[in-house]
Amino acid sequence: MCITRPEHPNPQWERKNWKNLNGEWEFDFDFGRSAKEKELYKCGPLPKKIIVPFCPESTLSGIGYTDFIPAVCYRKVVSLSEAEVSGRVFLHFGAVDYHSYIYINGKLASEHIGGYSSFKIDITEFVTAGENTIFVIAEDDVRSGVQPGGKQSTRVYSFGCSYTRTTGIWQTVWLEFTPKAYVKNCKYYPDITNSILTVSGEVEGKGELELSSSYKGTPTGSTKISVNSGFFTAQIKLSQLHLWEIGCGRLYDLDIKFGEDIVKSYFGMREVFIDGLKFNLNNKPVFLRTVLDQGFYPDGIYTAKDDEALKRDIDLSKAFGFHGARLHQKVFEKRFIYHCDKAGYIVWGEHANWGMDYTNAVAQGNFICEWTEILQRDFNSPALIGWCPFNETWGYQERESSSRLIESVYKLTKLYDTTRPCIDSSGNYHIDKKEIHDVHDYEQDTEKFAEYYARIDKGVINDQIRRRDGDIQPYFGEPIFVSEYGGIRWAPEYSDGWGYGNAPKTLEEYVERYCKLADVLVSNPYIMGLCYTQLYDVEQEQNGLYYYDRTPKFDAETVAKMKAAMTKAAEIEK
Repeated sequence: MCITRPEHPNPQWERKNWKNLNGEWEFDFDFGRSAKEKELYKCGPLPKKIIVPFCPESTLSGIGYTDFIPAVCYRKVVSLSEAEVSGRVFLHFGAVDYHSYIYINGKLASEHIGGYSSFKIDITEFVTAGENTIFVIAEDDVRSGVQPGGKQSTRVYSFGCSYTRTTGIWQTVWLEFTPKAYVKNCKYYPDITNSILTVSGEVEGKGELELSSSYKGTPTGSTKISVNSGFFTAQIKLSQLHLWEIGCGRLYDLDIKFGEDIVKSYFGMREVFIDGLKFNLNNKPVFLRTVLDQGFYPDGIYTAKDDEALKRDIDLSKAFGFHGARLHQKVFEKRFIYHCDKAGYIVWGEHANWGMDYTNAVAQGNFICEWTEILQRDFNSPALIGWCPFNETWGYQERESSSRLIESVYKLTKLYDTTRPCIDSSGNYHIDKKEIHDVHDYEQDTEKFAEYYARIDKGVINDQIRRRDGDIQPYFGEPIFVSEYGGIRWAPEYSDGWGYGNAPKTLEEYVERYCKLADVLVSNPYIMGLCYTQLYDVEQEQNGLYYYDRTPKFDAETVAKMKAAMTKAAEIEK
């Protein structure tokens, strides 16, 4: 059987005994959302075929249906051996958009709400040796106001900065087999000052837990503790300290052994924090040179065709002098984060908050619950250097000067993760007490752009000059992150599409504007970083540095000029 995306979906938590369920599944639309009422999960095969993990809107799925899909059904028969069902059997979903019901052999095993967070189900009691049927119903409505939809279009066709929708399964599905006693989860806390890794987590069962670290095959420390079920904390004193740095993703291997359960993992020794007006990595100030990455693909929509496509986007970004990305309005698959970890490529983790009604209690509950799952999944990634739960909460924040929801989610994030900074809401609008003042600015006039940030020492910046909303968006001297700017349209061979402001008439004009905008931000001591919009075009939005299919827009000489403007920050830091 042909398995699409055959690689392990989470290299930071990998067991030897697992089974990839990607590939051909039975499929059907459920336009009437009646599959549960009809009890289709008890019936026979479904009439259509789909290639998982690609959504039905994508061409890679074999379906390519792009109109609204209120619900879909999936069915797959899986054979399990006596050995595989002798312990515990977990069914994992990288992501299913949006409300999913999982049936095993005709019985409801679990349901999950959230289109971006990963989840797993203990299906041990539902399966037997031999053939077992997995049936998935996924309901989706981006126009409901109660679910985060990110950049998925709420109209039939794409428009503005809203694009083709994703429904149902869009990340890898896999089975995992563990002993009865097993490690549930772990959190890693690196201490670079004392060369110590602290590991906290949970286990099921009693026994001895052994943690063994190594770097490039050389042992660097281990520890053993007795665990009597539930929570544990352990420390490894490292014999060698290799710092995880930008451009140098120095990763340690970590073997976790609990009885017969063995997990292969990794970690990075690095610390990040805000110090005054600067972002610090390993006690050194770093100017953040990042690019907006929306994680869309022409053939797979939300899902990359293969593992190489994930790695390629990192290389494309680095070619222009960026050393990281803001992962925008989407939770990227864990495999992409893994490649960032390896490459020393920093990223901001963001939820896809657009599309939800912030004043709706159901929407608030859905958002908060899913956000906690997102925090848990990516906590151990050294590449992830900060969180951003909200992006441009325009209407909600304009109705009142302070947002209780945004403040609550910000505090929840800081309670769960004390090791990273958090942007309360990217762009507009902020709560009063925050770590970072985040700004979106698409001014194309380079002189005006410079003027907007020339008086930060007087407490005046772009947002207050242009919006005059000081009571809503106050600035209290925090470090400034211009997390969206530029967006210059360059696609001269296309008459349709858009970018921000007036498009340059010549390539020379484009390069001059690009370089001057970058220079304004890179040279300003009050600004801690930038994020250029964007890495590649997405459908009708043609302001990328590459076309949507990732083919280049510029020759090598032009790229070199643009890269030089961006990497000037590295020289200033020295």
